[in-house]
Amino acid sequence: MIIQPTSVAALTWLGAAAGASSEGWRIGSVLSARPLGITEQGLMVLQVGALTVEAEAPGTRLPSQFQVRVLSLGAQPQLEILGADSRLDSHLNQALRERLPQQNGYAPLLATIGALSQWSLVKQLPPYLRSALALLEHSMSTPQELATGEGLRQAVNRSGLFLESQLAQAPANEATTAHDDMKGAMLRLVSILKGQPLPGESADDEVDPPLLYRGVVPQGRLPLPQELASSGEATDFLPRLYTDVQGALARLEVAQLQANPHHWMVEIPVQNADGADVLQLSLKHEQEAEQGWTMGFSLDLPPLGPLVGELHLRGLRLSVRLWAQHRDTVDRLENQFEDLRARLDATGLFLDQLSCQFGLPQAGNSVSAVFLKATV
Repeated sequence: MIIQPTSVAALTWLGAAAGASSEGWRIGSVLSARPLGITEQGLMVLQVGALTVEAEAPGTRLPSQFQVRVLSLGAQPQLEILGADSRLDSHLNQALRERLPQQNGYAPLLATIGALSQWSLVKQLPPYLRSALALLEHSMSTPQELATGEGLRQAVNRSGLFLESQLAQAPANEATTAHDDMKGAMLRLVSILKGQPLPGESADDEVDPPLLYRGVVPQGRLPLPQELASSGEATDFLPRLYTDVQGALARLEVAQLQANPHHWMVEIPVQNADGADVLQLSLKHEQEAEQGWTMGFSLDLPPLGPLVGELHLRGLRLSVRLWAQHRDTVDRLENQFEDLRARLDATGLFLDQLSCQFGLPQAGNSVSAVFLKATV
Protein backbone atom coordinates (compact mmCIF):
# COMPACT_ATOMS: atom_id res chain seq x y z
CA MET A 1 0.00 0.00 0.00
CA ILE A 2 1.25 3.47 -0.88
CA ILE A 3 0.76 6.69 1.13
CA GLN A 4 1.03 9.82 -0.97
CA PRO A 5 0.79 12.98 1.16
CA THR A 6 -0.61 16.03 -0.56
CA SER A 7 0.95 18.26 2.07
CA VAL A 8 3.53 17.70 4.78
CA ALA A 9 4.71 21.21 5.56
CA ALA A 10 3.50 22.17 2.07
CA LEU A 11 3.61 18.75 0.40
CA THR A 12 1.56 17.87 -2.65
CA TRP A 13 0.08 14.75 -4.25
CA LEU A 14 3.07 12.48 -4.13
CA GLY A 15 5.32 14.05 -1.73
CA ALA A 16 7.30 15.56 0.99
CA ALA A 17 9.52 18.58 0.37
CA ALA A 18 13.16 18.28 1.29
CA GLY A 19 14.42 20.43 4.15
CA ALA A 20 14.10 20.76 7.93
CA SER A 21 10.42 19.79 7.93
CA SER A 22 11.22 16.47 6.28
CA GLU A 23 14.21 15.47 8.39
CA GLY A 24 14.74 11.75 8.04
CA TRP A 25 12.75 11.63 4.80
CA ARG A 26 15.45 10.19 2.54
CA ILE A 27 14.92 7.74 -0.29
CA GLY A 28 15.03 4.25 1.16
CA SER A 29 14.56 5.43 4.77
CA VAL A 30 12.12 3.39 6.85
CA LEU A 31 9.98 5.44 9.27
CA SER A 32 7.62 4.35 12.03
CA ALA A 33 3.96 5.27 11.59
CA ARG A 34 0.72 4.84 13.51
CA PRO A 35 -2.89 6.04 13.22
CA LEU A 36 -3.91 8.63 15.84
CA GLY A 37 -7.63 9.02 15.20
CA ILE A 38 -10.26 10.56 12.95
CA THR A 39 -10.98 14.29 12.49
CA GLU A 40 -14.45 15.86 12.41
CA GLN A 41 -14.14 15.94 8.62
CA GLY A 42 -13.63 12.16 8.52
CA LEU A 43 -9.91 12.31 7.78
CA MET A 44 -7.52 9.83 9.39
CA VAL A 45 -4.71 11.35 11.45
CA LEU A 46 -1.39 9.55 11.07
CA GLN A 47 1.97 10.09 12.70
CA VAL A 48 4.80 9.38 10.26
CA GLY A 49 8.16 9.74 11.96
CA ALA A 50 8.10 13.15 13.67
CA LEU A 51 5.37 14.51 11.41
CA THR A 52 1.60 14.34 11.84
CA VAL A 53 -0.51 14.15 8.68
CA GLU A 54 -4.19 13.86 7.85
CA ALA A 55 -5.16 11.28 5.24
CA GLU A 56 -8.36 10.26 3.55
CA ALA A 57 -9.49 6.99 5.09
CA PRO A 58 -8.10 3.98 3.17
CA GLY A 59 -10.15 1.09 1.89
CA THR A 60 -8.42 -1.32 4.29
CA ARG A 61 -7.80 -1.22 8.02
CA LEU A 62 -4.37 -0.04 9.09
CA PRO A 63 -2.58 -1.79 11.97
CA SER A 64 -1.94 0.08 15.23
CA GLN A 65 1.74 0.38 14.28
CA PHE A 66 3.44 -0.04 10.96
CA GLN A 67 6.40 1.22 8.96
CA VAL A 68 6.73 3.17 5.75
CA ARG A 69 9.60 3.31 3.29
CA VAL A 70 10.40 6.58 1.48
CA LEU A 71 10.31 5.84 -2.24
CA SER A 72 10.82 9.33 -3.69
CA LEU A 73 11.49 12.90 -2.58
CA GLY A 74 11.50 16.31 -4.21
CA ALA A 75 8.23 18.16 -4.72
CA GLN A 76 6.20 14.96 -4.37
CA PRO A 77 7.55 12.02 -2.34
CA GLN A 78 5.99 8.61 -2.20
CA LEU A 79 5.78 6.39 0.88
CA GLU A 80 5.23 2.64 0.80
CA ILE A 81 3.50 1.00 3.76
CA LEU A 82 5.39 -2.07 4.95
CA GLY A 83 3.80 -4.98 6.73
CA ALA A 84 0.19 -3.98 5.96
CA ASP A 85 -2.30 -5.90 3.90
CA SER A 86 -2.17 -4.76 0.30
CA ARG A 87 -4.21 -5.43 -2.81
CA LEU A 88 -1.20 -4.85 -5.00
CA ASP A 89 1.87 -7.09 -4.88
CA SER A 90 5.38 -5.68 -4.82
CA HIS A 91 5.90 -6.22 -8.56
CA LEU A 92 2.82 -4.17 -9.37
CA ASN A 93 3.87 -1.40 -6.97
CA GLN A 94 7.33 -1.35 -8.51
CA ALA A 95 5.88 -1.08 -12.01
CA LEU A 96 3.66 1.84 -10.94
CA ARG A 97 6.58 3.62 -9.26
CA GLU A 98 8.66 3.36 -12.43
CA ARG A 99 5.96 4.64 -14.77
CA LEU A 100 4.24 7.38 -12.78
CA PRO A 101 7.09 9.93 -13.17
CA GLN A 102 7.29 9.18 -16.91
CA GLN A 103 3.59 9.33 -17.82
CA ASN A 104 2.10 11.97 -20.05
CA GLY A 105 -1.13 12.24 -21.99
CA TYR A 106 -1.63 11.92 -25.72
CA ALA A 107 -1.90 15.66 -26.39
CA PRO A 108 1.87 16.38 -26.72
CA LEU A 109 2.36 13.31 -28.92
CA LEU A 110 -0.56 14.26 -31.16
CA ALA A 111 0.84 17.78 -31.58
CA THR A 112 4.24 16.43 -32.63
CA ILE A 113 2.76 13.88 -35.03
CA GLY A 114 0.51 16.56 -36.51
CA ALA A 115 3.51 18.77 -37.25
CA LEU A 116 5.51 15.89 -38.75
CA SER A 117 2.62 14.93 -41.01
CA GLN A 118 3.26 18.03 -43.13
CA TRP A 119 4.71 16.92 -46.44
CA SER A 120 7.70 19.27 -46.23
CA LEU A 121 8.81 17.49 -43.04
CA VAL A 122 7.65 13.92 -43.49
CA LYS A 123 9.46 13.52 -46.84
CA GLN A 124 12.74 14.11 -44.94
CA LEU A 125 12.18 11.02 -42.77
CA PRO A 126 13.45 7.54 -43.71
CA PRO A 127 10.78 5.17 -45.11
CA TYR A 128 10.73 2.86 -42.06
CA LEU A 129 10.01 5.81 -39.73
CA ARG A 130 7.32 7.16 -42.07
CA SER A 131 5.78 3.69 -42.03
CA ALA A 132 5.75 3.59 -38.21
CA LEU A 133 4.11 7.03 -38.02
CA ALA A 134 1.52 6.00 -40.61
CA LEU A 135 0.72 2.88 -38.56
CA LEU A 136 0.23 5.01 -35.46
CA GLU A 137 -2.13 7.37 -37.30
CA HIS A 138 -3.98 4.36 -38.72
CA SER A 139 -4.52 3.10 -35.14
CA MET A 140 -6.40 6.27 -34.20
CA SER A 141 -10.17 6.40 -34.41
CA THR A 142 -12.31 8.80 -36.42
CA PRO A 143 -15.45 10.63 -35.30
CA GLN A 144 -17.47 8.57 -37.79
CA GLU A 145 -16.28 5.32 -36.19
CA LEU A 146 -17.09 6.50 -32.69
CA ALA A 147 -20.60 7.54 -33.72
CA THR A 148 -21.76 3.89 -33.58
CA GLY A 149 -21.77 1.44 -30.70
CA GLU A 150 -19.78 -1.14 -32.65
CA GLY A 151 -17.24 1.48 -33.72
CA LEU A 152 -16.76 2.61 -30.13
CA ARG A 153 -16.34 -1.01 -29.00
CA GLN A 154 -13.62 -1.57 -31.59
CA ALA A 155 -11.89 1.69 -30.63
CA VAL A 156 -11.78 0.59 -26.98
CA ASN A 157 -10.45 -2.84 -27.98
CA ARG A 158 -7.59 -1.34 -29.97
CA SER A 159 -6.81 1.43 -27.45
CA GLY A 160 -3.84 -0.57 -26.15
CA LEU A 161 -5.42 -1.40 -22.80
CA PHE A 162 -6.04 -5.01 -23.84
CA LEU A 163 -3.07 -5.66 -26.18
CA GLU A 164 -1.36 -8.34 -24.09
CA SER A 165 -4.63 -10.14 -23.43
CA GLN A 166 -5.44 -10.16 -27.14
CA LEU A 167 -1.96 -11.43 -28.03
CA ALA A 168 -2.27 -14.22 -25.46
CA GLN A 169 -5.57 -15.32 -26.98
CA ALA A 170 -4.56 -14.96 -30.62
CA PRO A 171 -3.71 -18.05 -32.69
CA ALA A 172 -0.01 -18.81 -32.91
CA ASN A 173 0.06 -17.97 -36.62
CA GLU A 174 -1.83 -14.67 -36.21
CA ALA A 175 0.63 -11.88 -37.07
CA THR A 176 -1.71 -8.91 -37.38
CA THR A 177 -3.16 -8.68 -33.85
CA ALA A 178 -1.13 -5.58 -32.90
CA HIS A 179 -1.13 -3.86 -36.29
CA ASP A 180 -4.03 -1.51 -35.54
CA ASP A 181 -3.53 -1.36 -31.75
CA MET A 182 -2.34 1.96 -30.26
CA LYS A 183 0.11 0.36 -27.85
CA GLY A 184 1.48 -1.95 -30.53
CA ALA A 185 2.00 1.03 -32.85
CA MET A 186 3.70 3.08 -30.11
CA LEU A 187 6.00 0.19 -29.16
CA ARG A 188 7.08 -0.11 -32.78
CA LEU A 189 7.75 3.63 -32.98
CA VAL A 190 9.77 3.58 -29.73
CA SER A 191 11.93 0.72 -30.99
CA ILE A 192 12.78 2.77 -34.09
CA LEU A 193 13.47 5.99 -32.16
CA LYS A 194 15.68 4.46 -29.46
CA GLY A 195 18.92 6.36 -29.06
CA GLN A 196 17.35 9.78 -29.60
CA PRO A 197 18.62 12.40 -27.08
CA LEU A 198 16.00 13.43 -24.55
CA PRO A 199 14.97 17.09 -24.17
CA GLY A 200 15.88 18.67 -20.85
CA GLU A 201 13.29 18.08 -18.12
CA SER A 202 12.63 20.33 -15.15
CA ALA A 203 13.29 18.82 -11.72
CA ASP A 204 10.31 20.77 -10.44
CA ASP A 205 7.80 18.88 -12.59
CA GLU A 206 5.07 17.31 -10.49
CA VAL A 207 4.13 13.67 -10.93
CA ASP A 208 0.52 13.30 -12.06
CA PRO A 209 -1.59 10.74 -10.21
CA PRO A 210 -2.93 7.67 -12.03
CA LEU A 211 -6.10 8.10 -14.05
CA LEU A 212 -8.33 6.18 -11.65
CA TYR A 213 -7.58 8.74 -8.91
CA ARG A 214 -8.38 11.77 -11.05
CA GLY A 215 -11.56 10.88 -12.86
CA VAL A 216 -12.26 12.07 -16.39
CA VAL A 217 -10.66 15.42 -17.27
CA PRO A 218 -10.93 17.12 -20.71
CA GLN A 219 -7.61 17.34 -22.54
CA GLY A 220 -7.26 20.08 -25.11
CA ARG A 221 -4.84 20.32 -28.00
CA LEU A 222 -1.35 21.58 -27.16
CA PRO A 223 0.77 23.94 -29.28
CA LEU A 224 4.31 23.03 -30.22
CA PRO A 225 7.23 24.82 -28.50
CA GLN A 226 8.18 27.90 -30.47
CA GLU A 227 11.57 26.49 -31.49
CA LEU A 228 9.85 23.50 -33.13
CA ALA A 229 6.92 25.43 -34.58
CA SER A 230 9.36 27.50 -36.62
CA SER A 231 11.64 24.59 -37.60
CA GLY A 232 11.72 23.09 -41.06
CA GLU A 233 14.03 20.20 -40.15
CA ALA A 234 12.37 16.86 -39.38
CA THR A 235 15.36 15.73 -37.28
CA ASP A 236 14.63 18.56 -34.82
CA PHE A 237 11.37 16.80 -33.92
CA LEU A 238 12.75 13.33 -33.25
CA PRO A 239 13.96 13.81 -29.64
CA ARG A 240 10.58 15.31 -28.69
CA LEU A 241 8.75 12.57 -30.59
CA TYR A 242 10.66 9.93 -28.62
CA THR A 243 9.87 11.64 -25.31
CA ASP A 244 6.20 12.08 -26.22
CA VAL A 245 5.65 8.48 -27.25
CA GLN A 246 7.47 7.22 -24.14
CA GLY A 247 5.23 9.40 -21.95
CA ALA A 248 2.07 8.20 -23.69
CA LEU A 249 3.20 4.58 -23.34
CA ALA A 250 3.89 5.03 -19.61
CA ARG A 251 0.44 6.59 -19.14
CA LEU A 252 -1.21 3.69 -20.95
CA GLU A 253 0.72 1.14 -18.88
CA VAL A 254 -0.30 2.87 -15.63
CA ALA A 255 -3.92 2.52 -16.79
CA GLN A 256 -3.29 -1.16 -17.54
CA LEU A 257 -1.72 -1.75 -14.13
CA GLN A 258 -4.68 -0.14 -12.38
CA ALA A 259 -7.45 -1.73 -14.45
CA ASN A 260 -9.64 -4.28 -12.70
CA PRO A 261 -12.78 -6.21 -13.69
CA HIS A 262 -14.98 -3.54 -12.07
CA HIS A 263 -13.31 -0.27 -13.11
CA TRP A 264 -11.07 0.78 -15.94
CA MET A 265 -10.25 3.89 -17.93
CA VAL A 266 -9.21 4.27 -21.53
CA GLU A 267 -7.98 7.16 -23.66
CA ILE A 268 -8.74 7.13 -27.38
CA PRO A 269 -7.01 9.52 -29.82
CA VAL A 270 -9.56 10.75 -32.37
CA GLN A 271 -8.21 11.87 -35.75
CA ASN A 272 -10.22 14.54 -37.55
CA ALA A 273 -9.60 16.51 -40.72
CA ASP A 274 -8.23 19.49 -38.79
CA GLY A 275 -6.30 17.70 -36.04
CA ALA A 276 -6.52 15.09 -33.28
CA ASP A 277 -8.31 15.13 -29.92
CA VAL A 278 -8.47 12.79 -26.93
CA LEU A 279 -11.63 10.99 -25.81
CA GLN A 280 -11.35 9.71 -22.24
CA LEU A 281 -13.73 7.04 -20.96
CA SER A 282 -14.28 5.62 -17.49
CA LEU A 283 -16.39 2.47 -17.14
CA LYS A 284 -17.30 1.21 -13.69
CA HIS A 285 -19.45 -1.73 -12.66
CA GLU A 286 -21.34 -0.93 -9.46
CA GLN A 287 -20.86 -4.12 -7.47
CA GLU A 288 -23.81 -3.47 -5.17
CA ALA A 289 -26.12 -3.44 -8.19
CA GLU A 290 -25.87 -6.47 -10.45
CA GLN A 291 -26.89 -4.50 -13.55
CA GLY A 292 -25.48 -1.14 -12.47
CA TRP A 293 -22.91 0.67 -14.60
CA THR A 294 -21.45 4.16 -14.58
CA MET A 295 -19.71 5.59 -17.63
CA GLY A 296 -17.88 8.90 -17.56
CA PHE A 297 -16.35 10.65 -20.54
CA SER A 298 -14.45 13.83 -21.32
CA LEU A 299 -13.54 15.58 -24.54
CA ASP A 300 -12.21 18.99 -25.53
CA LEU A 301 -13.25 19.90 -29.07
CA PRO A 302 -12.10 23.21 -30.60
CA PRO A 303 -15.65 24.30 -31.62
CA LEU A 304 -17.29 23.30 -28.32
CA GLY A 305 -14.60 23.52 -25.65
CA PRO A 306 -14.19 21.11 -22.70
CA LEU A 307 -17.05 18.66 -22.12
CA VAL A 308 -17.64 16.11 -19.36
CA GLY A 309 -20.43 13.56 -19.16
CA GLU A 310 -21.64 10.92 -16.75
CA LEU A 311 -24.14 8.16 -17.50
CA HIS A 312 -25.67 5.95 -14.79
CA LEU A 313 -27.42 2.78 -15.95
CA ARG A 314 -29.44 0.73 -13.44
CA GLY A 315 -31.21 -2.06 -15.26
CA LEU A 316 -33.25 -0.21 -17.90
CA ARG A 317 -33.16 3.16 -16.11
CA LEU A 318 -30.66 5.73 -17.36
CA SER A 319 -29.52 9.08 -15.97
CA VAL A 320 -27.39 11.43 -18.07
CA ARG A 321 -25.55 14.49 -16.77
CA LEU A 322 -23.42 16.74 -18.97
CA TRP A 323 -21.15 19.67 -18.18
CA ALA A 324 -19.72 22.26 -20.59
CA GLN A 325 -17.26 25.05 -19.93
CA HIS A 326 -18.83 27.46 -22.43
CA ARG A 327 -22.36 28.83 -22.12
CA ASP A 328 -23.12 28.63 -25.85
CA THR A 329 -22.12 24.96 -25.80
CA VAL A 330 -24.66 24.31 -23.04
CA ASP A 331 -27.33 25.90 -25.26
CA ARG A 332 -26.27 23.84 -28.29
CA LEU A 333 -26.40 20.60 -26.31
CA GLU A 334 -29.78 21.38 -24.76
CA ASN A 335 -31.16 21.99 -28.24
CA GLN A 336 -30.38 18.33 -29.00
CA PHE A 337 -32.18 16.94 -25.94
CA GLU A 338 -35.49 16.20 -27.67
CA ASP A 339 -33.76 14.18 -30.38
CA LEU A 340 -31.71 12.34 -27.72
CA ARG A 341 -34.84 11.50 -25.70
CA ALA A 342 -36.51 10.10 -28.83
CA ARG A 343 -33.49 7.94 -29.60
CA LEU A 344 -33.35 6.59 -26.06
CA ASP A 345 -37.07 5.84 -26.07
CA ALA A 346 -36.56 3.75 -29.20
CA THR A 347 -34.01 1.58 -27.34
CA GLY A 348 -36.43 0.71 -24.55
CA LEU A 349 -34.53 2.59 -21.87
CA PHE A 350 -36.28 4.78 -19.28
CA LEU A 351 -34.65 8.21 -18.99
CA ASP A 352 -34.71 9.39 -15.38
CA GLN A 353 -32.55 12.49 -15.85
CA LEU A 354 -31.05 14.49 -18.70
CA SER A 355 -29.29 17.72 -17.86
CA CYS A 356 -26.42 19.95 -18.95
CA GLN A 357 -24.72 22.31 -16.52
CA PHE A 358 -22.57 25.36 -17.17
CA GLY A 359 -19.03 24.84 -15.87
CA LEU A 360 -17.03 21.67 -15.27
CA PRO A 361 -17.39 19.29 -12.30
CA GLN A 362 -14.60 19.02 -9.77
CA ALA A 363 -11.98 16.51 -10.85
CA GLY A 364 -12.55 12.99 -9.59
CA ASN A 365 -11.17 12.22 -6.15
CA SER A 366 -11.51 8.45 -6.01
CA VAL A 367 -9.53 6.90 -3.15
CA SER A 368 -8.59 3.29 -2.58
CA ALA A 369 -6.32 1.31 -0.34
CA VAL A 370 -3.42 1.94 -2.70
CA PHE A 371 -3.16 5.75 -2.58
CA LEU A 372 -4.00 8.18 0.23
CA LYS A 373 -4.13 11.96 0.11
CA ALA A 374 -2.87 13.55 3.28
CA THR A 375 -2.29 17.00 4.76
CA VAL A 376 -0.58 18.26 7.87
